[in-house]
Amino acid sequence: MSESLFSGMEPASTAASGWFTAHCDGGSRGNPGPAGYGAIVEDPRGRVVARLSEFLGRQTNNFAEYKGLLAVLAWARQNGVRQLRVISDSELMVKQVQGQYKVASPALRPLWEEARRVSREFERFEISHTLRGGNKEADRLANEAMDKGMGRSVARPSIAVEQPVKIDSQQEFEGVIRNGVVELINGKLPEGTRVQVRVRK
Repeated sequence: MSESLFSGMEPASTAASGWFTAHCDGGSRGNPGPAGYGAIVEDPRGRVVARLSEFLGRQTNNFAEYKGLLAVLAWARQNGVRQLRVISDSELMVKQVQGQYKVASPALRPLWEEARRVSREFERFEISHTLRGGNKEADRLANEAMDKGMGRSVARPSIAVEQPVKIDSQQEFEGVIRNGVVELINGKLPEGTRVQVRVRK
């Protein structure tokens, strides 16, 4: 079973200049074992424009980490991104792509070669390491992909991937105010939507 998710919240081609930032993560339960990756991509204004994930079958942690990186590179290339910054909690992969570590694994070398080749197509490319706490949403998506691939039900939190909502300029939504924040009752709005609030007593 394989499921891939390329979910654009908003067309990236309209704002493909400037630095896009991607957080990617991969994991394996058993190493090797059921594996998957997850990633999010943010545009230069910090808005999430894509969430990517895929179940990879039985693979190693490092294989899954590279597949997450390659998915980010493919999405960025397809959407005309010219400057890309990738953040990963895999120190091994980051230092291999940076050229600091050699790639001894025959299984990883083709993935490393592809990552190096595609990364050179961008005007500017950076990859850096973060601790696991700095990659929480990518980690969540990777674990969801593994759960789904293993036939486990996935409990979707409120920040789960959703398709953009087309909104008429005069469409009305009902909501309630909690702690000074309007929470919608009957729908969701894309990030950055301008709204006018009318209070009904």
